[in-house]
Amino acid sequence: MAKKVVATLKSGKGNNFTKVIKMTKSPKTGAYTFKEEIVHNDHIKDFLAAK
Repeated sequence: MAKKVVATLKSGKGNNFTKVIKMTKSPKTGAYTFKEEIVHNDHIKDFLAAK
């Protein structure tokens, strides 16, 4: 499925989007979790700043 997403992003206006992976640490267990999203280039900083 990841290959389809990458292929779709390369065609058309897909150059305006970036796959962003954010790592957060759980205060309870201390384990790290990862959140992945495909975000428009103008909103990358907003995504990383949000909790």
